[in-house]
Amino acid sequence: MYQQMIFVNLAVNDLEASKKFFTELGFALNEQFSDDSTASVVISDTIVLMIMKKERFGEFTKKQIVDSSEAVEALLALSAESREKVDELVDKAIASGGAPAGETQEQGDFMYGRAFFDPDGHHFEVVWMDPSVIEG
Repeated sequence: MYQQMIFVNLAVNDLEASKKFFTELGFALNEQFSDDSTASVVISDTIVLMIMKKERFGEFTKKQIVDSSEAVEALLALSAESREKVDELVDKAIASGGAPAGETQEQGDFMYGRAFFDPDGHHFEVVWMDPSVIEG
C-alpha cells in the first residue's frame, strides 16, 4: 500500500553542526540524497527532514528566508510512542545543543508534550497521545 511521505525543508546556518545535532538525536542521514549543501535526515519511513545551507534553500523560493532565531516559520510536531520517549528525545536535543521551547504540556492522562529549538531556532514539538483515546 502506498504511504505518502512528507519532506520538511529547513534552511540552516551551519550544515555540519545541524547534521551532528540530528544524528545525536538518533536520526540517520541518507547519503544518497545529501551533498555539500544539503543533508537528508530520516525521521521515519514517511518523514524526511531536508536541511540545507541558506544559499541552497534560496534556490527553491523567491521569498525572503526567515531568520529562525528571530521568527517562527512553522511549528514542527513529532509524535512519540510514550511519555518517556518524549522526555528522551527532548532531553537529547537539549544536551546536543538545542534549547527548551516553552513549558511541558500535560492534558490529563491522555496527552503529554515538550518542545525544543534546534541550534538554528526551528521549533520542534514532541507529543505523546494515549492511543485508546485517539481510537475511541
